[in-house]
Amino acid sequence: MLLTAPLLSKSTFFGSLVNKCRQVIKNQPSKSSNINDRQTNKINDLQSSNSFTATHSVTAPISISSTDRPAAIANFSVSTNVTTSVRTLEEKLGLPPRPKKPLTPYFRYMQEQRPKILAENPKFSTTDIVRVLSKRWSNADAALKKRLQDDYKREQQEFVEIRAKYEAKMTDEQRAELKQLKQDVQDAKDRRMMRKRIKELGRPKKPASAFLRFLIQERTNSPQTPKQTYREWHQKCTEKWSRLSDKEKEVYLIESRKDMEVYKKEIALWEEKMVRLGNIDVVRHGNLIDPPEPKPKVIKPIA
Repeated sequence: MLLTAPLLSKSTFFGSLVNKCRQVIKNQPSKSSNINDRQTNKINDLQSSNSFTATHSVTAPISISSTDRPAAIANFSVSTNVTTSVRTLEEKLGLPPRPKKPLTPYFRYMQEQRPKILAENPKFSTTDIVRVLSKRWSNADAALKKRLQDDYKREQQEFVEIRAKYEAKMTDEQRAELKQLKQDVQDAKDRRMMRKRIKELGRPKKPASAFLRFLIQERTNSPQTPKQTYREWHQKCTEKWSRLSDKEKEVYLIESRKDMEVYKKEIALWEEKMVRLGNIDVVRHGNLIDPPEPKPKVIKPIA
């Protein structure tokens, strides 16, 4: 089922609002001891661990090694189920945390009102709290809104000054490394989203190769022993495969070729269907008359 653009926009906005709420309420203690609240607090700690107060003074020297970037990218792709604190991209590159923008008046109000709502309704989830806060904010007193707006303007000015000092300490090379890391992270996110989208659209799976079929069989015939690492077991299977005669390999090759023929027909029909539905981006470029332009890389190496 295809979703309309307005629905997607609404869903995205509300999801962002809930996520921001979780970040803001990290340091607000909960008086409830039920399981839902404890789980919410864990999520708050994980998602808001990269926050940095706007009044923090940047005094630490900035240092970075170009060899840290690949490792930082690898660490970034760790599953969100990991309970260790999530570092900012700057911290992954050995930089001090970037100053955090001050809270807008609405989120300041949310930070003040959340403990009261939780005291009144201990079993409320984060989503329930956001709904109540949105309604109360729309009916809030004008004087209260003005006070919060004045606080925001004052801290915003402080933030601008601190950010200027922070950026002044960075070299051109460090800026380029940080920009490249952000681009790499975004590219990795785009690839994950594309894989998810292709799966949801029901793209046929490519059949296993002859060697992979051999490995699957070896898992049963000669499984990995407790003293073996997977790498050692895989290397042993690879050597065994290389010693097989052409006749012995032919059994796996025939099965692979048969499945590949079926796959080619299925993928052709699927891609034809995707073109009719307007999903050109999931079709292999070689099958298009006018393939989409590749995304340009705007990062230039520092001389």
